[in-house]
Amino acid sequence: MNIGICGLGTVGSGTFNVLNRNTALINARAGANIQIVQIGARRDNPACDPTGVSVTRDIFEVVDNPAVDVVVELIGGTTIARELVLRAIANGKHVVTANKALIAQYGSEIFEAARRQSVMVAFEAAVAGGIPIIKTLREGLGANRIEWLAGIINGTSNFILTAMEEEGRAFDDALADAQALGYAEADPSFDVEGIDAAHKLVILASLAFGIPLQFDKVYTQGISKLELQDVAYARELGYRIKHLAIARQSEGGVEVRVHPTLIPGNSLIAEVDGVMNAIMVKGDAVGPTMFYGAGAGAEPTASAVVADIIDVARALNSAPEARVPYLAFSGANFNGTPILPIEAVHTAYYLRMSALDKPGVLTAVGSIMSDRGISIEAIIQKRPRPGQDHVPLIMLTNKALESDLMAAVTAIEDLDAIAGKVVHIRVEALDK
Repeated sequence: MNIGICGLGTVGSGTFNVLNRNTALINARAGANIQIVQIGARRDNPACDPTGVSVTRDIFEVVDNPAVDVVVELIGGTTIARELVLRAIANGKHVVTANKALIAQYGSEIFEAARRQSVMVAFEAAVAGGIPIIKTLREGLGANRIEWLAGIINGTSNFILTAMEEEGRAFDDALADAQALGYAEADPSFDVEGIDAAHKLVILASLAFGIPLQFDKVYTQGISKLELQDVAYARELGYRIKHLAIARQSEGGVEVRVHPTLIPGNSLIAEVDGVMNAIMVKGDAVGPTMFYGAGAGAEPTASAVVADIIDVARALNSAPEARVPYLAFSGANFNGTPILPIEAVHTAYYLRMSALDKPGVLTAVGSIMSDRGISIEAIIQKRPRPGQDHVPLIMLTNKALESDLMAAVTAIEDLDAIAGKVVHIRVEALDK
């Protein structure tokens, strides 16, 4: 089976190195002689030595090469990559990709084109790097009705939050460190604003719940506005703040959301620090499960890319209808369950407000919450600092409808005794 690699960056060089280092083992597992016959890359990468392999600066030459059986797309982006993948499919070639944005936004088009050509598209490396979560949802947990999944699936954001909590560093300072270490790009918005995690989550939600890919309906909130004091107050209450991607089967639809979240400090996923990733999945038969590992990097991601290449080799001689469906469910069996708007989500909340230090304020706030059916689980009221007449007032609520909570927040902000905006962060117990 002849491989053509498009892109020789971090993941491309890692894939080349793993394929070459473990050739005998990979071929024994695949039951085929897998060899790289061509590489398309705009520039060389000192991290690997492609001596003996044809290298072209024109990546489209790879997909048009009749000797190539499988195109490995590792260039990223959604413009040239989409054209490249669709052309490879039109040429009757199988495709392996690590491109989450491409699958999240154009997966339906790509899978339909592949179905018509009876070729395979594999994308394990698109979510959580070396963690085999796609194969787990598509195959290993196939007997289960998935109730929910929640994951730390962006290492950059997790690194920043870990630094904020453990070292007391402000967001901007922690971000600068992440950039210096190569964990964050010069423009970090893709990571810290949750777009990267949203791309990954829409793929996981489709696999888990049998719904079409719908990236435009994912609620996305980043961590750039998160304040150090909220990280500290969360810890005081027994929680840690993580940037979670959550998908849950709820009454009336599926929740698909990415946002900062308070989770109990004693939960397993709360202990996932730095650039590591973790995903929890709860199925009705298996119960809660957790998958942990490196979510990025040259060889962790290459591990998933090469595993997909092995899967393609194993299935080469199988009939198309006998292959595992791309998104776990055959196209005819996708269901019409809607993705719920964030206003229809039920969850608990952390609230922080600056309240005038005088009698009756807490009563007024409590009355607003009660009028909207929101009960309060815990309260922390700090003493005023010298010369100040406002104090931080922190609350944890029980589960409430988001629209009710936001109405309560608006009413609280209108009180004369409350200064500025009310900070609100969602809380998840991850136990039901």
